[in-house]
Amino acid sequence: MKPAANIYLIGLMGVGKTTIGKQLAKALQWPFYDSDRVIEECTGVDIPTIFSYEGEEGFRMREQTVIHHLSALQGIVMATGGGAVLMPENRAAIKENGFVVYLHCSIDKILHRTKHDTQRPLLRTDNPRQRLQTLLAQRDPLYTECADFKIDSGVLPTKTVVKTILQQYQAALEDHERIASCTK
Repeated sequence: MKPAANIYLIGLMGVGKTTIGKQLAKALQWPFYDSDRVIEECTGVDIPTIFSYEGEEGFRMREQTVIHHLSALQGIVMATGGGAVLMPENRAAIKENGFVVYLHCSIDKILHRTKHDTQRPLLRTDNPRQRLQTLLAQRDPLYTECADFKIDSGVLPTKTVVKTILQQYQAALEDHERIASCTK
């Protein structure tokens, strides 16, 4: 992690990346970016439309471009899309440029949070639970590989999650400064 680096939130859809990210950004007085919203703003269409015309592969290429540009900024909080970690370039960009927080929660909690959300193309299936279990099995090792810190956002109040992330981020900054001063 670089000093004064960004904070990146990773994890499956519905774990609270946007909600928690906005509160982190407010507490730090930093700008907040949701990579999915940036893609929508740039294209002028929603994510399901991109999926229907370009497929997941086309969407992932757009996502990679956005993450590349945003990770070059300093002092931001970014909520990534749930599948952003699938591309090695995205994993490298966030690991090299910030403090990465893996938000996770139970499949039941995710299903509860997303049951009325029609903007999640990967959950447009007869068995959303099975789809989430498959996605988690595929992505959990990648989330874990990237993460500087992991927290369950399904059992703790949002304010507690935010406070804990801020404490962990501050501790990481202090560790970085201590190591840097020893190598001078």
